[in-house]
Amino acid sequence: MVDGNTAVLPGGSATRPGGAAAPRRRRRRSHRLVALAYVAPAGFVYLAFAIWPAIHTVLLSFLHWDGILPARWAGLANYTSVFTDSTLRPALWHAIVLILFFAVIPCALGLLMTALLQGGVRGMTAFRAIFFLPQVLPLVAVGITWRWLYNDDGLVNTALRAVGLGGITRAWLGDYHFALAALGLIGTWAMSGLCMTLFLAGVQRIDVALYEAVALDGGGAVRRLTAVTLPALRGEITIASVITTIAALASFDLVFVTTNGGPVNQTTVPGLLVYRLAFNESDIGRASALAVVLTAIVIAFVAAIRGLTRERP
Repeated sequence: MVDGNTAVLPGGSATRPGGAAAPRRRRRRSHRLVALAYVAPAGFVYLAFAIWPAIHTVLLSFLHWDGILPARWAGLANYTSVFTDSTLRPALWHAIVLILFFAVIPCALGLLMTALLQGGVRGMTAFRAIFFLPQVLPLVAVGITWRWLYNDDGLVNTALRAVGLGGITRAWLGDYHFALAALGLIGTWAMSGLCMTLFLAGVQRIDVALYEAVALDGGGAVRRLTAVTLPALRGEITIASVITTIAALASFDLVFVTTNGGPVNQTTVPGLLVYRLAFNESDIGRASALAVVLTAIVIAFVAAIRGLTRERP
């Protein structure tokens, strides 16, 4: 005898609704547990070395601490000090100027090099390797090399003298007016190859028929670039802009090795100020507050870039 909630199967056996689904649910649960077991080691490392340090930095930003003596509660005093510090505003401006050299110019050069190499140039692999080389070099080595190139007797001034422009030579990284631009050009050299590689990868998935349609309409190279290439590379342009903008705003190692913020703080950036506050002045609280502010600025710029480059419906 069976009740109203029991189903009778052929042969006289009975089962309750959902009985067959229970093993499936158990299998799905087992699969989730196995997946979590695989992800857990990487998740633990990410939590320990990324999430927790970020949370700890935020907590330190509300304290007065020199790294040795017991910490004292500071409230918002560190943030107030950061925003009223006379060196922060120029440092932020320098970082924004570096965005021009680290992001805008490299993206433009990357698009130009992509357009020139798009037509199946011989030795494409060699071109990619040469232009991408700065990305695989340590920035410390890059900074030391360019510091030598920019010296008064370095290769840059030697080349200028060779073409009759000896009157404009100078110690570029030590010049009050040109140091920031000279530093920015190092970033341009380092980031252009990355942008070009991303754009070349994106161009390969564009249907050739689109270019043929533009050619049939009488369009030239500029029309192909604006009507086909740029819209198709929207995603790659977004990625390149985000990566290079973060590199500009969070720059430290290149500045530290080449100019250390000089001359007269003309190349000081927020990342270098965080280092000075933490390790030179032992002001961990203010350094943490500035790091939080810098992170917020980076997030704001990235959100703005994504908003500007997002495809409209």
